Amino acid sequence: MFIESFRVVGAAVTQILILGAVGFILVKKDILGDCGLDNLSRLTLDITLPLLIFTQLVRDFSFSIYPNWWIFPLISIAVTALGLLVGFILSIFIKGGQHKMQFASLVGFQNSGYLPLALLAALLPAGELKVMFIYLFLFLLGFNLITFSVGVYLLTFLKDKKFDWFSLLSAPVIAVLVSFLLIFFKLNKFIPDFVYQPLKWLGDCTMPLAMLVVGGSLAKIELKHIDKKAMSLMCLAKLLILPALGFLILWKLKLPFLVSLLIFIQLAMPPAANLSVIVRSYKKEDLLISQGTFFGHILSIITLPVLLSLYFAFIMLK
Repeated sequence: MFIESFRVVGAAVTQILILGAVGFILVKKDILGDCGLDNLSRLTLDITLPLLIFTQLVRDFSFSIYPNWWIFPLISIAVTALGLLVGFILSIFIKGGQHKMQFASLVGFQNSGYLPLALLAALLPAGELKVMFIYLFLFLLGFNLITFSVGVYLLTFLKDKKFDWFSLLSAPVIAVLVSFLLIFFKLNKFIPDFVYQPLKWLGDCTMPLAMLVVGGSLAKIELKHIDKKAMSLMCLAKLLILPALGFLILWKLKLPFLVSLLIFIQLAMPPAANLSVIVRSYKKEDLLISQGTFFGHILSIITLPVLLSLYFAFIMLK
């Protein structure tokens, strides 16, 4: 069972790796420069991902079919809280206030959108994938809210600055809220196919574009003065301890398969790439974020197939 699971998961991760490698090469060869990578990232985050969310929700989501939809944003907050708890516990071995905060943020906030989208698309059949995408987008609603509030606070220490509530309204969050309004008032039924279809085509571009962005972003990271102790602890916490805790919790809870899979994948993901965006945007010194993003993603190429294979081999045998 483990060998078969490893073959399936390994094939899925390889597909993602190929897409990421293309982005990495495009940047390294200067075919895709800084401006191009930034624009591609904005296109994915502000246009194609919101359209993917919108087109999936307005056709496949309803409050009667998913009466417990509100659970998924809460699950995302619980996953982040568990990560931050582990991060802060292990940060006792890290010196310096900002180093501790960046370390805890790397452990607490995962690549919750791009990688899971591509991985789930490669793993699940079409029927299950539609449902899982709904779950994932609802999960991202809570994750984006906490990332751009708690995450920004941890990484910037701007205690004297008033919190900007509009920062919570990222394009993916707006896409979910607009979709909910249309569905609640049953206006989604009036969207004509000639409008819906081109929006869906654009949304379907999200997964390959996202992996180009991830690969290109890794190519831009400059690794100087690597903190080996912090990176070792971060990788241990993020890629081994959190998935192990998730495995134990899910083993006891006996949740539905797709819900359990979503939680486990989120706990097994490397650090969030948008942590670097937050640090750059607020002009804070990047002490650990770039290092953690790079090493977390590189090592996840090995850990993801192993962890997911173990998950499929044992959780599904319960």
